[in-house]
Amino acid sequence: MSAAKLLSPAFYNRDPRKVARALLGKLLVRKTPRGLLAGRIVETEAYLGKGDEAAHSAAGKTARNAVLFGPPGFAYVYFIYGNHYCLNVSCLPDGEPGGVLFRALEPVAGIEQMARSRGIERVLAASSVQTKIVERRSSALAGSRGNSGLAMAKESELRKISSGPGRLSEALGVTRDRDNGKNLASPHSDLQILDDEYRVPRVLVGPRIGITKSAGQPLRYVIAGNPFVSGVQLRHDIRRGDLCAQPIKTIHRAAR
Repeated sequence: MSAAKLLSPAFYNRDPRKVARALLGKLLVRKTPRGLLAGRIVETEAYLGKGDEAAHSAAGKTARNAVLFGPPGFAYVYFIYGNHYCLNVSCLPDGEPGGVLFRALEPVAGIEQMARSRGIERVLAASSVQTKIVERRSSALAGSRGNSGLAMAKESELRKISSGPGRLSEALGVTRDRDNGKNLASPHSDLQILDDEYRVPRVLVGPRIGITKSAGQPLRYVIAGNPFVSGVQLRHDIRRGDLCAQPIKTIHRAAR
């Protein structure tokens, strides 16, 4: 983990579509007194602000969404459905709204602690099936191998830790009071995004979910073949390669 580099504010100071794509494969990290909690970002959604009716900033600046209008690289946290928090990061220059929602992580460090935060540590401990696919990916973390939490859990149970925006927020202890407005690009922050030079093999793009406005835009980004993306049907589509409505390069050209 020590070899991983903190993403700079400049990384976020661009079109949310480019940021959402570039965040895939990066590490979302929480520093705690008991050690680091970390997950690899495997699914994101871009929210464009102006002209995007699904974006919280579409109706203008308010006390609730002010972070989205501020400098790039800051955490925007909101409470939804009366039971969980969603974590986003601001994009674009100060005064210009835009952001990226973190939808799913592949757990890689501090897994037992994250499971406890989710209230599912007993479920993980009860499993005796080794998850080789997860161990292999996690070994990229500064030479980390054989994480005890990974070795004791089924892939299906590990998904319960951070597959979904509410789950990942709970696993990392993200709340609005604690984290809204936090600078994710600061070396002093306890919530950061790091680059350990993991190379994403392939990215698929499709429409965002859970929204009714601007629902057809291809602004959801996932790592192809990764089992930790949210939603059973989406995982099935990803493995078949059915999610991508148009090539990623076409999306990026349109974003310029």
